[in-house]
Amino acid sequence: MQSNTDLNNAINQVRHCSSQMDAAYGRTVFDEWAIVSLLPKQGRVLDYKGPRHEQFASSFSDDLAQLRQSLVSQTHEFGQFEFARDGAGSQFDAFMCIGDGVYLMCNNLFATMDDITRDEKWFRAQVPFVEMSEGFRSNPVTFTA
Repeated sequence: MQSNTDLNNAINQVRHCSSQMDAAYGRTVFDEWAIVSLLPKQGRVLDYKGPRHEQFASSFSDDLAQLRQSLVSQTHEFGQFEFARDGAGSQFDAFMCIGDGVYLMCNNLFATMDDITRDEKWFRAQVPFVEMSEGFRSNPVTFTA
């Protein structure tokens, strides 16, 4: 049975996951986490944690480069995620569908996913990420515009 998660609860889940991933990895995995609405006429940043508060929204389209094709050309199930192996700098490293038209964008400004996954600690660090995806699969985010 599927229930829904409100935006505040989703933000708490994402921040908890971030802490767990960093602890398992021994350093920061993603230094940017953003929940965004990509719904028609409702596209906006719903929450952002990272160092680029001022630039994030304005550079979103450019930063989507590595993941754009998958994000815009496919329908995603709740909890489904994808990684870009070589998104460098501000280009997003991952996204997760967490609700109808609502996505979690993840990024490391200083390392690519290829760099991150070379460390064997990545195997432990990805466990909370997968657990979070399973949570959003059964409890997707809903928000009122």
